[in-house]
Amino acid sequence: MKVLKDILYGVKINQVVGNTDLAVDALYLSSLEVKTNGVFIAVKGFSTDGHKYIASAIENGAVAIVCEVLPSEIDENVVYVVVEDSSIALAVLANNFYDNPSSNIQLIGVTGTNGKTSVATLLFKLYTKLGYKVGLLSTVENKIGDEIIPATHTTPNAIALNELLAKMVDEGCDYAFMEASSHAIHQRRTYGLDFDGAIFTNLSHDHLDYHNSFKEYLNAKKMLFDELPKHAFALVNADEKNGLVMQQNTKAKKYSYALKSDADFTIKILETDFSGMMVSIDGTEIHTKLIGDFNAYNLLSVYATAMLLDADKQEVLVALSTLVGAEGRFEYTVSKEQNIVAIVDYAHTPDALKNVLETINKIKKGNEQVITVVGCGGDRDATKRPVMAAIASKMSDKAILTSDNPRTEKPEAIIEDMQAGVEIINRRKVLSITDRAEAIRTACMLANENDIILIAGKGHEKYQDVMGVKNDFDDKEKVKSAFEALGK
Repeated sequence: MKVLKDILYGVKINQVVGNTDLAVDALYLSSLEVKTNGVFIAVKGFSTDGHKYIASAIENGAVAIVCEVLPSEIDENVVYVVVEDSSIALAVLANNFYDNPSSNIQLIGVTGTNGKTSVATLLFKLYTKLGYKVGLLSTVENKIGDEIIPATHTTPNAIALNELLAKMVDEGCDYAFMEASSHAIHQRRTYGLDFDGAIFTNLSHDHLDYHNSFKEYLNAKKMLFDELPKHAFALVNADEKNGLVMQQNTKAKKYSYALKSDADFTIKILETDFSGMMVSIDGTEIHTKLIGDFNAYNLLSVYATAMLLDADKQEVLVALSTLVGAEGRFEYTVSKEQNIVAIVDYAHTPDALKNVLETINKIKKGNEQVITVVGCGGDRDATKRPVMAAIASKMSDKAILTSDNPRTEKPEAIIEDMQAGVEIINRRKVLSITDRAEAIRTACMLANENDIILIAGKGHEKYQDVMGVKNDFDDKEKVKSAFEALGK
């Protein structure tokens, strides 16, 4: 139980109606979840306005309302706090309610279009191997040591985020590594957190259904660095043209990493195949199970972060050589009879798809076919659909356009958008199969001995979202079943 006036500390308040010397039990963002003695924060969201649900929240037991606009009807038994910005107020309230947990743990944020999950997960695995108890907040899962907490968003809302961080502190975690999505940063879910460092991976075409322009998308990412405290570090990819942009207004200490440019931390790929890579990190050679230029960047950012957190260099390098990537990131299986390699990857942006296909084409040794199965999500940025189809058809010997998570859109309409990007010269290489399971089976059927199949877009996901219903669907299981049924 907390006192309302105490958890309002630091909130920019315009008006108070009622007495804030009031005991409250919990914070709520959804009126449906409100219980007795709760505080409801009315936030103007992307698709709905929490102010519409103030009456419902009070009916369910809210004793205090935090809002930007005072409702026309005032309940004399309820305290109303009118603030400048409900999203920021929510973050401050959550920080205060959970006793500012981020100040009691070494918190590192990872942002960028691609690589966030891989970097955060690799950091979690590295520091676990180094003997620390560690927390993870990621797209795939949230973890506190060995405990797995299912993830519903890349970055949770401010209440859930601070609750998780508080639990990590209570459980004795030394470090927490978290993905910071552009949505979360823009919606101020990460506001007020005491970050000890932030990592920028890269920036490419994505989420323009939410952000009105690429510049807005960039600025959302940059906000994380703009708000870093002086004691933190700002680590950016120097090979990425927007890397230095991220550091322009930061108070944090500035560092860079690169594969191709001069930087504070560098890496060189010496050899690569499907078993992994031999790399040189700051002059020391190690073998890693990770594959591809994109994973070299991921690995280097993890190494650099460990060095900036004063870990022992040799211990870090030994541990890095044993790590495997996050689930659904360049995960592959090999068919028993014909040695066909099937790679499942979360690549759902043009840049990520291009990176994975470039890696595959570098590794292949002869005349193996590359067969790509790819779809695009419904109710998301439609402008990337033709671009992804163009990349898949250009960089593969065969491409099968199919469903991803169609959500409320018709899969046929999404595929039609994709088809528009296929150049005339590549149309003969392209098939369109709406049913994703059938598309995967067809790819396996078309594959000959030693060929390579890429199944892109869903990665770790164990479902397919169709009209709001999440049906069981696992790309890895579908490809294994197809190989077995076809005797390959």
